[in-house]
Amino acid sequence: MEEVCEGKDFSFPSQEEKILSFWSEIDAFKGQLDRTQNLPEFIFYDGPPFATGLPHYGHILTGTLKDILPRYKSMTGHHVIRRFGWDCHGLPVENEIDRKLGIKRRDQILDMGIGKYNEECRSIVTRYVEEWEKIVTRTGRWVDFKNDYKTMDLKYMESVWWVFAQLYENNLTTKGFKVMPYSTGCKTPLSNFEAGENYKTVSDPEIMVAFPIVGEPDNAAFVAWTTTPWTLPSNLALCVNANFVYVKVRNKYSGKIYVVAESRLSELPTEKPKSNSTNGPSGDSKKSKSKGSSGEKTKDSAADSYEVLEKFSGASLVGKKYEPLFNYFLEFLDAAFRVIADNYVTDDSGTGIVHCAPAFGEDDYRVCIANRIIIEEEKLIVAVDDDGRFTGKIADFSGRYVKDADKDVIEAVKAKGRLVKHGTFTHSYPFCCRSDTPLIYRAVPSWFVKVTQLKEQLLDNNKHTYWVPEYVKDKRFHNWLENARDWAISRSRFWGTPIPVWISEDGVEEIVMDSVEKLERLSGAKVLHSHGVVNCFIWETCI
Repeated sequence: MEEVCEGKDFSFPSQEEKILSFWSEIDAFKGQLDRTQNLPEFIFYDGPPFATGLPHYGHILTGTLKDILPRYKSMTGHHVIRRFGWDCHGLPVENEIDRKLGIKRRDQILDMGIGKYNEECRSIVTRYVEEWEKIVTRTGRWVDFKNDYKTMDLKYMESVWWVFAQLYENNLTTKGFKVMPYSTGCKTPLSNFEAGENYKTVSDPEIMVAFPIVGEPDNAAFVAWTTTPWTLPSNLALCVNANFVYVKVRNKYSGKIYVVAESRLSELPTEKPKSNSTNGPSGDSKKSKSKGSSGEKTKDSAADSYEVLEKFSGASLVGKKYEPLFNYFLEFLDAAFRVIADNYVTDDSGTGIVHCAPAFGEDDYRVCIANRIIIEEEKLIVAVDDDGRFTGKIADFSGRYVKDADKDVIEAVKAKGRLVKHGTFTHSYPFCCRSDTPLIYRAVPSWFVKVTQLKEQLLDNNKHTYWVPEYVKDKRFHNWLENARDWAISRSRFWGTPIPVWISEDGVEEIVMDSVEKLERLSGAKVLHSHGVVNCFIWETCI
């Protein structure tokens, strides 16, 4: 190369282009690989970017770091192959195709045919490859684009099948449910990271609901608070905090008797006595309104409206039964509709009593499983479909979108005489960053890797791992492993790597495919992609 000039006419960008041209002329990257062919291998795995978007600053920054390490290892006597990769599957591609084809519901995809749908997805995944190669090369990074890998390649998917089969054979997989942020617009669960990208300040209904205690001599009722009335038809339990003090109180004017946390008594609706006036026995024509009927605040305190009859610990309430609000889940009557306890119940909002719908809350699900409200995970009934509409199980609201049904559910609660208080609650709420629809929390069927079973081994391996910087080992990564939970690996996608499990209709027999050869041998069909697989077998879901 010519000598680098100095002075005011020097330009870094033009000099960089000259260097890139020189590297291309002498094929420097290939030359380095040829010269180091017989040296020890240094394996470098490059996490692939998504193939349907253009590179941004984050890609350029991490790409530079990914270039520094392989260069260093090459200079210290290693052979470093640097294959570029592409993440081709998943929601971003499906979301674009859904918009292109005007798809709003999952049944439209089934009517279209999974094969045709996946071909539409395949057609757009490599449209930005040239732009990526141009920009990555311009940053000075040495990487092999010609021998790249794609997650939609059958060989790549087969490697995922093999890994799953190894986990399955070692009893490190299980099937169950996981409550996740769910987008009814995109018909898919989202990661917690995705769920946190689009919060909005919104007003939702807030209501307090009475749950009469079975066998209570004073006809007292537990009072629970919720901002998701649509979950009430799926109620199976009430949860208290065993360490809180609870009170049984009588409303001085209506005579109704409620049980709430002592620290939350002030949240019960206040009332004024009817005063006599010249307007007749009905009282003052300008009598104040009850917060229980209008949501408007009054100047009276709950202490003025309620008489404390009894105090007791939250622990003493555990096991008490209450009357179901709706009759949709009476098959669980023996095990459900009782009080349980957990420390996730706080006294910074509500009544200190939480209504639990295990299909629609992560803590709800956890405590209902732990307390055997649901005896087996497989028996969990998710009464909301993939489109966010009530199933036929919730007969009175069947087919209604859950958020639209809030008002009707509140009216039904009121008609049953169980509405204690209602109003609006302004808070920050997550929306889908793609469809801009409000997220709900919903239980989805999933395959899990039993990470908790491996926790001690993982922690021990971390002790013998060299970390830079060193504090990551004992702080960040150790703490992460210490709190690791079983890993949900399923994704409810059409365009993705199928989980390689065939399950008989009676659920007794399971066959795991660890290779394409095994699948083709048992099915007698050639496999091209996941839609070819679907034509051979019924698959659980996609990774």
